[in-house]
Amino acid sequence: MRDGPIRKTLKAIARGCFWINLAGTRLLRRLRGERPYRLGGACERCAACCEAPSIQTGRLTWYFPMLRRIFLAWHRHVNGFELTGRIPSERVFVFRCTHFDWETRRCDSYSSRPGMCRDYPRALLWQSRPDFLPGCGYRAVHPRAEEFRAQLEREGLPPDKLAEVRRRLHLDP
Repeated sequence: MRDGPIRKTLKAIARGCFWINLAGTRLLRRLRGERPYRLGGACERCAACCEAPSIQTGRLTWYFPMLRRIFLAWHRHVNGFELTGRIPSERVFVFRCTHFDWETRRCDSYSSRPGMCRDYPRALLWQSRPDFLPGCGYRAVHPRAEEFRAQLEREGLPPDKLAEVRRRLHLDP
């Protein structure tokens, strides 16, 4: 299902709003002193992020039926996301993307993909314990990784323990 000119235009407007909102949110978080993890690694083109896109919603969208219907209709008609599941404990909707080709593992509308697709995995870097999808070539690196690695080296831990601590604390670039 390739995007036509009307859908591409709608998506471009929505992407602009997404980037403005995202920039403002991240700026406020930085002003409050929050520091995200840094992004390490590289995309391995596994397309795991495209298999089942999921979106965490706010309380209003989750609990008010009219807002939820509008939210889901937007994602179905504009982004091509078909609802496949819900995770109520996290207020997350799980989708199947109609633009994703399972055989070629590519997006048929890559140039007009939504902002959330373009921002993956950077959105995860603001979590307290970022976990990437299995097979993803990206990884989170703690913002003070160099400092912590130097301190750990001075502690004289056995190599296997040192490797485990570095992995769990996201200290390897």
